[in-house]
Amino acid sequence: MPDDLWQRFQQRDRLALSRLLTLISHGEEPDEVRAALAAHDRRAKVVAVTGNAGVGKSTLISRLIELLRGKGQSVAVLACDPQSPLTGGALLGDRVRMPSRPDDAGLFIRSLTASSGSEALAGNLGLLLAALSLFGFDVILLETAGAGQSDTAVRALANVVVLLVQPESGDDLQWQKAGLLEVADIVVVHKSDLPGAEGLEAQIRALLNLPGCRAVPVLRVSSGKSTGLDELWKAIEALPLTALGPDQNGPDLLRLAQGKLAERYGRATASVAPVIERWRRRELSDDQAADEILSVLADR
Repeated sequence: MPDDLWQRFQQRDRLALSRLLTLISHGEEPDEVRAALAAHDRRAKVVAVTGNAGVGKSTLISRLIELLRGKGQSVAVLACDPQSPLTGGALLGDRVRMPSRPDDAGLFIRSLTASSGSEALAGNLGLLLAALSLFGFDVILLETAGAGQSDTAVRALANVVVLLVQPESGDDLQWQKAGLLEVADIVVVHKSDLPGAEGLEAQIRALLNLPGCRAVPVLRVSSGKSTGLDELWKAIEALPLTALGPDQNGPDLLRLAQGKLAERYGRATASVAPVIERWRRRELSDDQAADEILSVLADR
């Protein structure tokens, strides 16, 4: 790593940003840089867009870029694409549909390779997100590769998870209250100008918004016709944001916290576990979870 790279990055040099992201993605960043990024209190809002291959994630993100830049917000995009079996690089798919504006300092787009079995995510994403936040972007849009119901690792990386589904996908939808559908904060029926969108929306609402469960917005959006985008962003902004660490070690941090609680409160911490699990499922906000934990411990 060049001696002045970190300094140029801190001075908002975009070439230094690109080079640093390359080093991080390859796991070659110096220990002191990793430590600095790991200690960073991420300020950018991270919005993940996930769903099956072909559902229109890249197209939706391109529309969100236009909307956010129109509002004066700076935007970075980390787009995870399947790994090519021939070259090992990223299969770019619909990346050409994203706006490319080299002269726009408020927009940065980076494609990443997601290998098979990685839950539709590239490696070292936590540090990559921290670097973009430290660089000063207001919003980071994280696009997963084509994801299945069990690919839920994105939950630990994003403040808001937006799950895209589409009508007439050719699949026999056997939705279950599990996996991606369970961790999504917002479900978008994309390509909503296609027949069957209204019925699919009703089906998902019936599965998600059951008595006693957290309310999950289900919205219809057509990127092709530019409808529903303002409503989607308003729904994103209305959600309480879960505080995130900069690296992919949320579960490890939870285990550490539970261990510390056990040292101080002994077996009483068994009553805390259900609260933590509800927080991880986004059934409780940070403040609600903290209040419930303190209440449990105060009664012991």
